[in-house]
Amino acid sequence: MANRLSGKVAIVTGGGAGIGEAIAKKFAQEGAAVVVAGFAEDPVQQVTNEILASGGRAVAFQGDLSHEATALACVQTAVGQFGKLDVLVNNAGAFPAAEELDKYPVEAFEYMVKNNIYTTFHMSRAALPELQKTRGNIVAAGSEAGQMGEPMNTPYGGTKGFVHAFIKGIAGEQAKNGVRANCVGPGPIDTAWTHKETGPMTSKMEKQTVEGVPMGRRGTPEEVANVYLFLASDEASFVTGAIYFVDGGVTISKSSSGAEVSSDLKKEPDGELNLEHSKDGHTEIRSQDAGHMMGRSPQ
Repeated sequence: MANRLSGKVAIVTGGGAGIGEAIAKKFAQEGAAVVVAGFAEDPVQQVTNEILASGGRAVAFQGDLSHEATALACVQTAVGQFGKLDVLVNNAGAFPAAEELDKYPVEAFEYMVKNNIYTTFHMSRAALPELQKTRGNIVAAGSEAGQMGEPMNTPYGGTKGFVHAFIKGIAGEQAKNGVRANCVGPGPIDTAWTHKETGPMTSKMEKQTVEGVPMGRRGTPEEVANVYLFLASDEASFVTGAIYFVDGGVTISKSSSGAEVSSDLKKEPDGELNLEHSKDGHTEIRSQDAGHMMGRSPQ
């Protein structure tokens, strides 16, 4: 087992599926104790059990992190279980709909604001007092959509644009406290979100999405987790306020150049992690969130 995060304690939000699962398992593989945080409906406990079975250290935390009290409880779980907090990974987010703006469901927009913005705000705010003690860091899930915009999901790109600016602001104000803050900006990744069978994309959108990647394929969750690992580790000690795009070249592409890539280059690389939940996780709006958006208190 490698040790780039040896002795560190990390929280990974949205850690039960997709990219979050890969981050949690990669961090544990590199020596971190991990709080795998997410909704009860996601396989948070399963991922935790898989980390423990492989010899790592982990504990599950289930709850809606878009609420202040839940975010504080998550941070206290890390401190109570492992004594401190070194790294907060704000990975949790939502991608519930794909539609032009004039037809975009208002409830889908509110759901994204809740899960993409509120969760990042509350978790960062709750974690900072502990990160100041350890001179730790925050790594947040941005997106190439936050850099370029996202046709057929303009609100999603808007929420990620907020995350980019928010994290840069934290980086600037918290440097005096020894706290770093950075973003990872994935492009199309091989998770539930980018497949028509499990996410909001149509067949046409799925084809256009992949062909718009100069490398001609989706990225893997592990490829994204590798960048989170670097930014969370001491190897990135002079990196703060940065956005690292893991997008196969989407942000510099000007055409559907991915359609020209040969089939052998489109093959995803074999990874080291045993990822059982890369296609898990919900993309639809959940009933309890609909109640919250209508002004009813969470249970």
